[in-house]
Amino acid sequence: MTYRSKLLGAAGVCALAALGANPAHAAGTTAGSTITNTVSVAFQVGGISQTGTSASDTLTVDRRVQLTVAEVGTTTTTVTPGAVNQVTAFTVVNTSNAPLDLALAAAQQVGGAGAHSNTDTFDVTNVRIFRDVNNNGTYEAGTDTAVTFLDEVAADASVQVLVVSDVPLGQANGAVAAVTLTATGREAGGVGSLGAALVQTTGANTSGMDTVFADGAGATDSARDAAFSAKDDYTVSAATLSAIKSSRIISDPINGSTNPKMIPGATIQYCIAISNASGSATATSITVNDPIPANLTYDSTFGVKTNGTATIASGVATCAADTTGTGTMASNTVSGTLASVAGGETKTVVFQATIN
Repeated sequence: MTYRSKLLGAAGVCALAALGANPAHAAGTTAGSTITNTVSVAFQVGGISQTGTSASDTLTVDRRVQLTVAEVGTTTTTVTPGAVNQVTAFTVVNTSNAPLDLALAAAQQVGGAGAHSNTDTFDVTNVRIFRDVNNNGTYEAGTDTAVTFLDEVAADASVQVLVVSDVPLGQANGAVAAVTLTATGREAGGVGSLGAALVQTTGANTSGMDTVFADGAGATDSARDAAFSAKDDYTVSAATLSAIKSSRIISDPINGSTNPKMIPGATIQYCIAISNASGSATATSITVNDPIPANLTYDSTFGVKTNGTATIASGVATCAADTTGTGTMASNTVSGTLASVAGGETKTVVFQATIN
């Protein structure tokens, strides 16, 4: 194709666009399609119209490979230690002017900045990728389809993808696991199988359909590599419980309650304080079990009192008298249940025993 014919072809494209012959798409004119325009030349000789001449030019539209991956939403996924099938969601868009297969890969980050002004500190487990069949952002076993690639994604089409993972037990409150989803363009045309790797056309423009990588740089990939990547992350919301057990002497059989001593027959009060650190998730269904040593006798008259408050100073807990619940004594073990302990809150289990 000569430089002049290329100019004529470009002019033809403009003219056709102005006439509405090619509908406008974000992806542009479909790769591989041909654009033909014809120029007509009319002239006269001696004032008499002569048979005119014409010339046509046909060009083939090249393939522009371009895609994007974006996190769905703008916040981290809040998870609890031990939770399974936790979701980070992404939208994958084929902004090329041709259908593509899109290979998918989910990678764990090793330290460094996460997606939401945080820092990666741990890895999730059992990482899988699913196509979100009904686009609701929720993983539904039996509905959403496990995938390693997106098959035959049309130009301008978008697909929602879920990265689904499990959270190990023992993670601290505020711990972050960052994940990156990368989509890579591949050849389309074979339904049900991942197409071959794309090859960018080098050198001068050819008469056939050339391939041009036009993608930008993603979170971890480079520009013009036929791929795009985006980050999302999980942030742990955990309870951070601590327990302090303290004792104080109430009375003894010689001194009564005035300067009592730890002698046989003395009554001891035990204060068990369960605290949850500020900013932590609320802990629920907390069970406290405390076996009674053989040289103590449980005070059944006092019983087991729960859900009171305490003051803590220098590692010693002093339980207040207020209580809203009762515990039990069975098999020589004191038990108390706390329905919940919120972040920054302390609740207690209190009982008494006599020294044998």
